[in-house]
Amino acid sequence: MFVRLADQHREYVHDLVMNLQALAIVLERRGYLASCYTCGGQMNSASFMVSLAKNHLIRFLVSDYGITWTEMHDDRELMKLEGAEAISQLQELADLIKYSQTPVNQSVLAES
Repeated sequence: MFVRLADQHREYVHDLVMNLQALAIVLERRGYLASCYTCGGQMNSASFMVSLAKNHLIRFLVSDYGITWTEMHDDRELMKLEGAEAISQLQELADLIKYSQTPVNQSVLAES
């Protein structure tokens, strides 16, 4: 049972890393400073960052050790979430990008 769970977790992390890479590409095409770096070729961890506005940075980290969302403004940490809450926040960002007609740095997210 534990071997199966470990394999499922690796697949989950791999899928999450691939989606982060895709989100970074979409954000870059829309004019945002975004990046997604992976460690090694196995896609078992990633560091995703996007600048939504001047001094407004989102960092999302995923690895076998955990998942975190950190939002910073003027080098101050505004919010730090882990696990499912971090993924939910990432989904909100993706939805804003998906349904936004104007860049996010001009939308409600930057105002909060």
